[in-house]
Amino acid sequence: MAGKTIKVTQTGSPIRRPTDQRATLIGLGLNKMHKTRELADTPEVRGMIAKVQHMVKVED
Repeated sequence: MAGKTIKVTQTGSPIRRPTDQRATLIGLGLNKMHKTRELADTPEVRGMIAKVQHMVKVED
């Protein structure tokens, strides 16, 4: 699992979302629509993605 990454793309708007969901998107490095980040595949990142799964698309 060392060095494995996942690609996360923001597909939903944080407008009218709870503050903690907005903060989670910022924590993932996403703050604008259709922005993509490549992140390490760790349990912490997977947990953050699960919290905002309705606003992101994940590719392995």
